[in-house]
Amino acid sequence: MASDDLEIRHIEEAGRGAFFIEKDGARLAEQVYRRVDPGHVVIVHTEVNPQLQGRGVARRLLDASVAWARAGGTRIAATCPYAKAQFEKDASIRDVYQG
Repeated sequence: MASDDLEIRHIEEAGRGAFFIEKDGARLAEQVYRRVDPGHVVIVHTEVNPQLQGRGVARRLLDASVAWARAGGTRIAATCPYAKAQFEKDASIRDVYQG
């Protein structure tokens, strides 16, 4: 599966949401969040199937989350170790971060 074949989709229902990549009905990568209030979410988990690892997929999911947060004026916190480390390391995405 080529990187450009990886469509990131988004869903949110009942206070929980995810940015994810699905192929043939199977979720191959996801970044899951819970909504705290209308303007605040917490990323709780990021997982990438081994067949996609090493291709920047986790970062692409995070970038999609950040773009979504910017567009909607949403603040992001993170308990997910991956997302938290990325926010702390990369100042270019900290404008939506609520550490």
